[in-house]
Amino acid sequence: MPLTDFDRYPLTFGPSPVHPLDRLTAHLGGGVRIWAKREDCKSGLAFGGNKTRKLEYIVPDVLAKGADTLVSIGGYQSNHTRQVAAVAAKLGLKAVLVQEKWVDWPDSVNDKVGNILLSRIMGAEVRLDPAGFDIGIRSSWEKAIREVEAAGGKPYPIPAGASEHPLGGLGFANWAYEVERQEAELGVFFDTIVVCTVTGSTHAGMIAGFAGQDRPRRVIGIDASATLDKTRDQVARIARHTADLIGLDRDLRDDEIVVLEGWAGDLYGIPVASTVGAIRLLGELEGVIIDPVYEGKSMAGLIDLVCDGTIPAGSNVLYAHLGGQPAVNAYSGAFG
Repeated sequence: MPLTDFDRYPLTFGPSPVHPLDRLTAHLGGGVRIWAKREDCKSGLAFGGNKTRKLEYIVPDVLAKGADTLVSIGGYQSNHTRQVAAVAAKLGLKAVLVQEKWVDWPDSVNDKVGNILLSRIMGAEVRLDPAGFDIGIRSSWEKAIREVEAAGGKPYPIPAGASEHPLGGLGFANWAYEVERQEAELGVFFDTIVVCTVTGSTHAGMIAGFAGQDRPRRVIGIDASATLDKTRDQVARIARHTADLIGLDRDLRDDEIVVLEGWAGDLYGIPVASTVGAIRLLGELEGVIIDPVYEGKSMAGLIDLVCDGTIPAGSNVLYAHLGGQPAVNAYSGAFG
């Protein structure tokens, strides 16, 4: 079934903007031009971000099922749960957010500022949980769903990152077609896309969407999970499921599913030297803020791939800025 046949509840102002990063391009050299597509600038809901685009395809199902409570999960500084809280507020629904301790970060206000503060401001019920990081289905989330039901509510489960939701890849399949339209307007072709990947459906949706287009391009996922095999398997599975949903008339090839390691560090959510360096560089050169959990790591990957020639001269690179800047407030120790 074509992507246009799926119900979509608009939560954005329209296409997210694309703009060149000219000073970063000049700084890195190598004959590669770098652009950014800004998921942080497309929505009026709580600073936006990539999950809002996914939720546009999930909300029609929420409304059709008569749910009164969105139940989701993430880490203390989850961008996803912040966006779920925002969507719940806009729809007049409740939100129950399980916030597990996915990151062992020593900042004393890690569970009080940034994304989690915004979720509380928007009226979400935040449940802190000591469990550590994993991209799979979590028992704490399943327990929260059962407790909402036991209290007489009608929960709607949204897994971490919306990635394991059957419709979780559609938002970024649509992103791929949005890019194609913007290329026609700008007179440019982006032969290389660079995106952070953890729970996988952002990257997977892109793969499925671009696979149905006429011109081949590389979609490079930069792993930030530090659980590379799990993430690669999940990206592949969601990409193939999404491709089937939108009626791609061929199987995805293994070489279309690229997840690179080398910038995540040893643990999810812990910024390493290259993360902090990439955040500082983009801030100083472009006035663009990225976060220590996701975009700092994908930008570090992009920088190295340009500098070592993996992304060759003559390339036009589109960097997917997925939002997440509020989390910077919980990482002040990294920039002291």
